Amino acid sequence: MDPAYDPQRVESTWYSRWEQAGVFRPELNPDGDPFCIVIPPPNVTGVLHMGHALDQSIQDLIIRRKRMQGFAALWLPGTDHAGIATQIVVERELANEGLSREEIGRDAFIEQVWQWKAASGSRITDQIRRMGFSTDWTRERFTMDEGLSAAVRKVFVDLYHEGLIYRGNRIINWCPRDRTAISDVEVEHEDEQGELVYIHYPFAEGSGGIDVATTRAETMLGDTGVAVHPDDPRYRDAIGKMIRLPLIGRQIPVVGDDAVDPAFGTGAVKVTPAHDQTDFEIGQRHQLEKVCVIDEGGVINERGGRFAGLDRFDARIAVKDALAAEGLLVKIEPHIHAVGHCQRCHTVIEPYLSDQWFVSVAPLVGPAVEAVRRGDIRFVPERWDKTYLHWMENLRDWTISRQIWWGHRIPAWYCDACGEVTVAIEEPTQCECGSTDLRQDPDVLDTWFSSGLFPFSTLGWPEGTADYRRYYPNAVLVTGYDIISFWVARMIQFGLHLTGHKPFSDVVIHGLVRAKDGRKMSKSLGNAVDPLEIVELHGADALRLALIQAASPNQDVPFQIEWVDAARRFGNKLWNAVRFGVTNLGEGTVPADGGYPDDPGPESSWILSRLHDVSSRIDSLLDEYRFSEAYAVLYAFAWSEAFDWYLEFAKSALKAGTADTRETLGVVLRDLLKLFHPVIPYVTEELWSYLVGDGLLAAASWPTPPPYDEPQNFEVFRELIVGFRRFRAEHGLSPRAPLQVTLVDPDGLAAPWWFAQFEALARVRPAVGDAPTGEVFSRVVAGTAQAFISLEGLVDVAAERARLDKELAEVTAVLERSRAKLAKPDFVGKAPAEVVAKEAAKVAEFEAVLEKLAAQRSDLG
Repeated sequence: MDPAYDPQRVESTWYSRWEQAGVFRPELNPDGDPFCIVIPPPNVTGVLHMGHALDQSIQDLIIRRKRMQGFAALWLPGTDHAGIATQIVVERELANEGLSREEIGRDAFIEQVWQWKAASGSRITDQIRRMGFSTDWTRERFTMDEGLSAAVRKVFVDLYHEGLIYRGNRIINWCPRDRTAISDVEVEHEDEQGELVYIHYPFAEGSGGIDVATTRAETMLGDTGVAVHPDDPRYRDAIGKMIRLPLIGRQIPVVGDDAVDPAFGTGAVKVTPAHDQTDFEIGQRHQLEKVCVIDEGGVINERGGRFAGLDRFDARIAVKDALAAEGLLVKIEPHIHAVGHCQRCHTVIEPYLSDQWFVSVAPLVGPAVEAVRRGDIRFVPERWDKTYLHWMENLRDWTISRQIWWGHRIPAWYCDACGEVTVAIEEPTQCECGSTDLRQDPDVLDTWFSSGLFPFSTLGWPEGTADYRRYYPNAVLVTGYDIISFWVARMIQFGLHLTGHKPFSDVVIHGLVRAKDGRKMSKSLGNAVDPLEIVELHGADALRLALIQAASPNQDVPFQIEWVDAARRFGNKLWNAVRFGVTNLGEGTVPADGGYPDDPGPESSWILSRLHDVSSRIDSLLDEYRFSEAYAVLYAFAWSEAFDWYLEFAKSALKAGTADTRETLGVVLRDLLKLFHPVIPYVTEELWSYLVGDGLLAAASWPTPPPYDEPQNFEVFRELIVGFRRFRAEHGLSPRAPLQVTLVDPDGLAAPWWFAQFEALARVRPAVGDAPTGEVFSRVVAGTAQAFISLEGLVDVAAERARLDKELAEVTAVLERSRAKLAKPDFVGKAPAEVVAKEAAKVAEFEAVLEKLAAQRSDLG
């Protein structure tokens, strides 16, 4: 066994050995209960980022533990075809060759994308392997593979015939840069400093007119009405009159509509049904014409008159200038408003009237809402169900068609002879009218359409495969809160409607990994952290442990490299502890299971009782998905109790050849490896090969250590040891400097075995007796026991008095601040109960410390 821990060497071989052994396949435990997680499929164009690292570290923790608990555990991997993102990548490569997709044609372009996928699409799956994530690669799926594509076509056709998919001419979100429709959840709204432009719209006949206010002056070129609230007395007489549209000249009506807010602007709004959702709805109610004046590239078209050919933002300026020249620009006011941007390229979205395919969501929403309200599907933490329910209860029909080439092409064919539309799984040879002049819809489906089927299509649905029957519904979904609306909601809707079953039982939501200062990580800000660079420096285990320890429920993760450094140091500590065990016990001498001693000595009873309690606590926390808390408990136990205390206890006992110590040391180290394995699989597997050597840790059983009785007054004993060590440290004394100690033990707390450990751990041989008199001493108080350390020849008594006075003042100040806080009715009445309880516990703790310090100070006169 190497004397030092080298993550790069340790992490270089185990993954292929796990795969070859079939450890990641659920068939490892053929008789176990099924437990399935599907990975949120990363984009095939992507590289592993810190969000993936956190998300998949959590999933691997869950699945490795379930596997060790005997479940037939399946973690199903896959990648998403990422329609727009992938098309952009391949188009960029074509551009480097001086070509465009239009020049080579659709079929050749699709072939180019498949070639790119074959050459570059495995990059992120290779990175997933490097992180040690234990997905079953024999079941890997891709959202464009044959089986998933067949499922997509079936769903589209079935929903179409049910009336839940339809084609309509409606306002959608249009990205002028990507030149495609996008759904509501792909629009990011940001508050921006804009302006409110007031324009005078004169009546067509007579004098007067109406002033309207708008944030998008260029869209007035497409106005087909002016709307006011029917109960607004300022405009009641204007309803029904005609307006002459400035700059264009066509006549448009004034209509009364309840959608108008009389308090906004002038209380009158321009109506542009082709470029605004609310205006579209007003136009529908009043049969207003729909005039589209902006084209797919965000440029004013021929309907915009003299402004045709201008970019929409240039047109905004030109329109204001023209209005001012005609005396129709009333005023301009600064105005902050929410502006929608394309999530992908950040281009300002254009509301656009277009023929698109939609999913009618109303019939899908009801069951999906009830499944969460009834508790059939549970969000963890629970507060995220409010986000989900709010989204679902305000959902609009989903635009599912995209004007790109890479993706699942819509299975609809148009007959040029009769105008009928044929929607079918297989390509039709002729229309019902007999014509063979058919052309397929050129659009493809939104990527999230196929992703919404992922929990069941990946298992073989709609065929009744063995995997589908055994592993659907999935057990749990783990994901970030940012895709609850994108993905989680759609999987629930589709799962319930298409399979009749919920897609999963629990939805575990984690925060986002952010930069140290809390800002979003991004290349443009220069604060993005590459997880693979961290892995090369510190190892995958260190990164995984750091992320799990930081992944508190309801909180984002402000990533700090110092966490990884600390996790790497823990790997060193674990390595050294097991190396100590192997040196003293021999390689491969610890059984893979069992082996707990029947009649352990007091030191061993203590660590075994703690091992049982900690294991039980960890299991409870992990069952509740409280990952960071679970591994904080385990980390503290391993470092502060097993390593810092029990290994020290064991040294003297091993020299004496005590059998129970050998057994205890072996099982404690072994169970620590098991408990840590789901988070740091590489180093624990390596250490297992030395300590146990029987099979693979990844295939071993989860530990269930039996209960033991902790020796009486053990914490009193530990407090005395700590007190002796602290005394030496505070006074700069050598660990071997002799101390004259008298132990006063009126209640007989001290057990005979304490004294050998006092000598082994603190180099102290206390004499049991009465409190000394007539000399200066320092006192260590533990329970009702007191140890008096003579200061003769050891300590500058005056300096010790000053030190204690300073410490008394500091503790008193902290105590007074806490007491003052608890004395405030506002704090006690308004702060959360756990915060108040924590402050009260702090007061009790510092009162005890103050009492001990005061006694020590009194001893010095």
